[in-house]
Amino acid sequence: MVSADIARTAVGILGNIIAFFLFLSPVPTFVTIWKKRSVEQYSPIPYLATFINCMVWVLYGLPMVHPHSTLVVTINGTGCVIELVYLILFIVFSNRGNRLRVIMIAIVEIIFVAVLALLTLTMVHTTGRRSMIVGTICILFNIMMYASPLSVMKLVIRTKSVEYMPFFLSFAAFGNGLAWTTYALIRFDLFITVPNGLGTLFAAAQLTLYAMFYKSTQRQIAERKQGKVEMDLAQVVVTAEPIEKAQNAGHEARRT
Repeated sequence: MVSADIARTAVGILGNIIAFFLFLSPVPTFVTIWKKRSVEQYSPIPYLATFINCMVWVLYGLPMVHPHSTLVVTINGTGCVIELVYLILFIVFSNRGNRLRVIMIAIVEIIFVAVLALLTLTMVHTTGRRSMIVGTICILFNIMMYASPLSVMKLVIRTKSVEYMPFFLSFAAFGNGLAWTTYALIRFDLFITVPNGLGTLFAAAQLTLYAMFYKSTQRQIAERKQGKVEMDLAQVVVTAEPIEKAQNAGHEARRT
């Protein structure tokens, strides 16, 4: 029979893999930014939020804070590096005002986590209390990160279209939340269970909306394409009329 530790490690590795692909999901956005040499209207807030979220989870997973959480450190450490790359690209291709704002927020986040680590490790002397303090902060940041798609879900309900809610991102978020909730339940960890359980519910709600509005989305896209074709044909007809008149005038002139 498989022991709880082996099962927990296996689920944690699966969670690492899924979370890694989640971290890579914005790559197409940054390829576009790189090609255009501009961030245009893209917001840095999701990347700043994920950056600080990963940093506090790395702190939580340290052996002196919450022992036996190596897999929490590995994936969130990787996430910190990936998000830092995104932020650097954002800074490079932003205007001066936006650039300074991103730099200042990132510095404040780093200082916050550094101060939290210093106070926790020097003033709190048991792993149980350290886990409770850092874990509570982790829950708050994770819930904020998982709740961010709520605005997109509102847009889906209003427009009856899932065009701007990518299926694979929602599916990966569901798998990620489910894997980490299972990981936390095998050897119960309240601070991982709560935010990832909520994340699983949010992702499940997104998938439900996707199933409800998929057909209406395809219909709207088809109608837009049909409208564009009809508009193009109308433009061709309008453009062709002056040419036809000019040709007829030329023929009349030659006959006279």
